[in-house]
Amino acid sequence: MLPILNKAHVLKHPELGVSAGYFDYPERILQFGTGVLLRGLVDYLVDKANKQGLYQGRIVVVKSTGGDTTEFSKQDNLFTTNIKGVSQGELVNQVLINASISRVLQSNADWEFVLQAVRQPALQTIISNTTEVGIQYVEEKIDGVPSSFPGKLLAVLWERFQYFKGASHTGFVIVPTELVVNNGQLLKEIVLKLAAYNRLPATFLQWIEEDNHFCSSLVDRIVPGKPKELAVLEEKAGYTDGLWIDTEPYLLWAIEGDDRVKDILGFHQTDSRMLIARDITPFREQKLRILNGSHTISVPLGYLSGLNIVLECMEDANMRAFFRTVILEEILPTIKDICPQAPAFAEDVLDRFANPNIAHKLLSITFQESMKMNARNVKTIVRYYEKFQALPASMCLGFAAMLLFLRPEKLDNGQYSGQRGEEYYTITDDNIAIFAEYWSQVTGRGGDAIAEMVQAISADQRLWEADLSQIPGFADTVTAHLQGMLQEGVKSYADSYSKVL
Repeated sequence: MLPILNKAHVLKHPELGVSAGYFDYPERILQFGTGVLLRGLVDYLVDKANKQGLYQGRIVVVKSTGGDTTEFSKQDNLFTTNIKGVSQGELVNQVLINASISRVLQSNADWEFVLQAVRQPALQTIISNTTEVGIQYVEEKIDGVPSSFPGKLLAVLWERFQYFKGASHTGFVIVPTELVVNNGQLLKEIVLKLAAYNRLPATFLQWIEEDNHFCSSLVDRIVPGKPKELAVLEEKAGYTDGLWIDTEPYLLWAIEGDDRVKDILGFHQTDSRMLIARDITPFREQKLRILNGSHTISVPLGYLSGLNIVLECMEDANMRAFFRTVILEEILPTIKDICPQAPAFAEDVLDRFANPNIAHKLLSITFQESMKMNARNVKTIVRYYEKFQALPASMCLGFAAMLLFLRPEKLDNGQYSGQRGEEYYTITDDNIAIFAEYWSQVTGRGGDAIAEMVQAISADQRLWEADLSQIPGFADTVTAHLQGMLQEGVKSYADSYSKVL
């Protein structure tokens, strides 16, 4: 029977890379959330810095969801991180033991211990990932255990302020990682509003403003979590680990902050992919346009061609060529002047799409396809034309494939479905009624009706932030692609197109 991963086990096996001294490091970070993203990104970086002698601090974690914390305590809060995937064209498979977490507290049962933790002078950082829903204003008193994350954060700040009597330089660096634009500023506004609702003193509000740094941040790392073949991996590792997580090699954590923030977040020195800058807009832009935008423009074409996950697209020669053309020749030229790291990021994205350990379903990516197309790709199409006085040809094909994907074939109980071969797929798009109306006007009519529809859709500013019909040749090019797919079949047409790339 295999032993459990815990402190006793790692100290018997120094080859696992965890020394006894790590367990004596002071708690320097309060982390709201036990999820795999935080453990695979933030906790990974802290552990890496500790092992390099660059930080010497541990994390006290607050679990806000239901259930107890025994899954952590029985392993002395140790867990395995298995980094698997493709980096610079090479396969990566690295197994690490993470010893960054000192303890995990359940917010309801252990709230007094949470408040005690923030009385420690060494604890200077608060990090959160409570999902996008977590950063919302909930009007509540902070007596007892607040229900919302901003309420809990306010209670923690109030405890800190009272304990240190409002002294300067006793505030926190607060870094939310929720996927919300300007998450730091938004969280600060909510906390201040909630403090006012609780009628807390003006001196406290001033201390929040002047002595705490609310840093907006952008995180990017795929952490699938516990692997299906865990039993096999445990046998090879020589221990059992109920907290084992898989993660891809790539990571990015961009944080808006100044030199004070850099000093407090000293573990940033361990990895150049953790960036602290006064403006993280370029990093947000390259992620939105290159990673998210290429997904949105390519996935309908791949799915209607009979493929089901991103990896299959990268294994298909023609779809792989399509992805590369869209990313390297059409999106990248429109942003590399404002995003200096964009060329390297683009190559990383292609490696990530080719990761054999991640089964990212194409159909799941099509959620709210038209709204994503507007947010991620319309500006790119406009920029490309303005820069080159030409159309991004592959993106035009991707746009046409989106129109075909959003063609409803049936409506049951208010739910529209499209059709791929003999099977139906659910269309989840808040604009689907608009597209259904357009497609209904085409039924039974000739090719001119398709052209009229594409022209009208391109000009429909209910859908797009720009009038795409005003881009010379755009509607005609999309029409030609759409008619070609309808006549030849999507895969046949797409394969023929890709051969000329």
